[in-house]
Amino acid sequence: MRVAGGSEKGRRLKGAVTSNTRATTERVRAAIFNILDPNLYQGGRVLDLFSGTGSLGIEALSHGADWVDFVEWDRRQSAVITSNLESTGLTAKAKVHRLDVFQALQTLPGNYDLALMDPPYKMGNLDNLMEQVSARSGLIIEGGVVITGHSKREELKEAYGELRLTSHRQYGDNVVDFYVYGPGADKT
Repeated sequence: MRVAGGSEKGRRLKGAVTSNTRATTERVRAAIFNILDPNLYQGGRVLDLFSGTGSLGIEALSHGADWVDFVEWDRRQSAVITSNLESTGLTAKAKVHRLDVFQALQTLPGNYDLALMDPPYKMGNLDNLMEQVSARSGLIIEGGVVITGHSKREELKEAYGELRLTSHRQYGDNVVDFYVYGPGADKT
């Protein structure tokens, strides 16, 4: 697995060490950052939930984000993220939080320009997660984007509170939905 683009393009990343972790493919990561407006996150703060290998957050850093908070519950996968940050030289721009995602939503400081999440497909009930992301005041800045990867077998709603679906992309079994936070927002 490699960083798909940006300043660290081509840099090798360690993969998943647990069977519960499914890393976001290089193709999907490249597509996400080709779709996103760089002005949205460059120089900004990013939240990577269900971080796994850290590949999505590292991609954001490689493309110019100033800071990423990685959230990963599994101890071994957290160590993989730390190792990947060290090998890319991005450790000073990130923190790995070994927390449950729902706990992290309540305790992290917020004001994120971009939130990335690619939860395990078997987790199910993404509606509840999306509702909690939307409900946490100050988690995502107005006009900020939440990107959710999921199986094509699970369909998400057009809106969750202040989150509005702006783009729906499918890559094989992977679906990536882009939501903008705030009334009437339509950036991607």
